[in-house]
Amino acid sequence: MGSSRLRVFDPHLGRKDSAALADRELPLPTFDVPYFKYIDEEDEDDGWSSRSQSSTEDDSVDSLISDRYVVVSGTPEKILEHLLNDLHLEEVQDKETETLLDDFLLTYTVFMTTDDLCQALLRHYSAKKYQGKDENSDVSCRKRKVLHLVSQWISLYKDWLHEDEHSKMFLKTIYRNVLDDVYEYPILEKELKEFQKILGMHRRHTVDEYSPQKKNKALFHQFSLKENWLQHRGTVTETEEIFCHVYITEHSYVSVKAKVSSTAQEILKVVAEKIQHAEEDLALVAVTFSGEKHELQPNDLAISKPLDAAGRMHVYRKDLADTLNPLAENEESQQRSMRILGMNTWDLALELMNFDWCLFNSIHEQELIYFTFSRQGNGEHTVNLSLLLQRCNEVQLWVATEILLCSQLGKRVQLVKKFIKIAAHCKAQRNLNSFFAIVMGLNTASVSRLSQTWEKIPGKFKKLFSELESLTDPSLNHKAYRDAFKKMKPPKIPFMPLLLKDVTFIHEGNKTFLDNLVNFEKLHMIADTVRTLRHCRTNQFGGEMSPKEHQELKSYVNHLYVIDSQQALFELSHRIEPRV
Repeated sequence: MGSSRLRVFDPHLGRKDSAALADRELPLPTFDVPYFKYIDEEDEDDGWSSRSQSSTEDDSVDSLISDRYVVVSGTPEKILEHLLNDLHLEEVQDKETETLLDDFLLTYTVFMTTDDLCQALLRHYSAKKYQGKDENSDVSCRKRKVLHLVSQWISLYKDWLHEDEHSKMFLKTIYRNVLDDVYEYPILEKELKEFQKILGMHRRHTVDEYSPQKKNKALFHQFSLKENWLQHRGTVTETEEIFCHVYITEHSYVSVKAKVSSTAQEILKVVAEKIQHAEEDLALVAVTFSGEKHELQPNDLAISKPLDAAGRMHVYRKDLADTLNPLAENEESQQRSMRILGMNTWDLALELMNFDWCLFNSIHEQELIYFTFSRQGNGEHTVNLSLLLQRCNEVQLWVATEILLCSQLGKRVQLVKKFIKIAAHCKAQRNLNSFFAIVMGLNTASVSRLSQTWEKIPGKFKKLFSELESLTDPSLNHKAYRDAFKKMKPPKIPFMPLLLKDVTFIHEGNKTFLDNLVNFEKLHMIADTVRTLRHCRTNQFGGEMSPKEHQELKSYVNHLYVIDSQQALFELSHRIEPRV
């Protein structure tokens, strides 16, 4: 097999005529994908075509593969070459080519490094002779196509490219090359201005500035500008917000949403207010897994990676001799659970939406790729996605915690009704992540066993909860949820664990490489699923912010008190409703 081949779908091959090829290809689960053939060097006239299959050709073929480009597999170099050859430079891009370009940029890290891509693009930009047979094969056209691809890459990845040394050096190099070429090829000036705009450079240039006599001066001016795209990542992290778990007892903690630069005093103030203790009577203590304790001073930075790796933060009580003692479970925890009863359910759901949207809107599409393929072997590239998944788990635990900390039957019935209404509001506000979490919290074994509580829930609430539960029914691959979510208009937040399950299913059910060629059909399906994020964020949420008087409610939602031990939750459950 030649390494330069590209495998494409041939719409002219019938099912029966192609049966001999069936045993050479990996069948894709669920989807009925048509057969395809090899295109060798001598067949490039067909191989580079942008033919698509009409959805009317074969009704048995899933619409997933209808009306789109034909690339199925190939070497990374051939896929890139084919992509550049088929790019159009008109204002309105061919839909099939744009989809191929987007698929490539979303998934290239699966089959090549960023450095490999940078070097390949530089080769294509600087090549003396065009290798393809495109009718617009002049040098300036090729350079413009490379710049268009790079512009799309920057637009898609944004600050992700800031963190990669190869991409930063590449952008500097190709920008210098464009400055060198714009005098000889004035048509590049449009691409140059677009390039400058994307890179955050606002200096105006004319073709005359790039004449040989002024070229060096132009370069000096250009690289004296503030290059926003090369800012050091450290300038951003100081204002970055993350979750910080501050343990109150061995199995319960307050989930604090805080800036990385937060001091111990700032964290302690939030926790003291949450657990209704005097701040001066408490101390923030770093406890290592070996049991060593280190009291954090008021101005110490409370959040650090070494602490996260070595132990966790606790709140201890100071006695008169400033001796540190752990807090014990007491009646105050039950008082905390009563606060929610006085809160408006719609406003509470709205604050949950605000919180979740902030996390969801921060997720880069590439995070789903890294999460699935684990290319880096750590969570460095999936921080925002991990936070939203963690939040979903915390909301589920929060629901169970609030109910099980309430020892009075009447109040507990009110709490269950409250959470059913909040779940309904989350669905109405199109926040399916919190919706699922609340329903799952109510269905937690330690809550669902409270027969005395559920018996006193009015019939209309039981009916409403049954309707809400039906959306979480996993049968037929979560058909009820998928149908309902599809009808919802953006902005909306999907149930992220299920979206990740879809991507993982495609990944594990299909080989990434077939005969040493990149299985681009698989990558297209993954990219298509990942683009769900883009559709959900077509419109931005934010018009319905809670009024200022609801600041207390916002603080409540931002800092949830949860018990993260199923055993502890069961003990509470049996304490308030003993087994008969």
